[in-house]
Amino acid sequence: MDATPLSALILTVTFSAIALYVLYFVIRAGVRDGILQADKKRSEQADPSRQADF
Repeated sequence: MDATPLSALILTVTFSAIALYVLYFVIRAGVRDGILQADKKRSEQADPSRQADF
């Protein structure tokens, strides 16, 4: 059974969509962890007397 050009295109698009879907969640998790790490670092370095109540 030969792969027609349409089948090859559909297969390529499907695998690309799956890869981009996974990449989206990897980037999202990285950004979340980066934000949490920055917040933790900021809270450790913060001077309690200079914090403002908002």
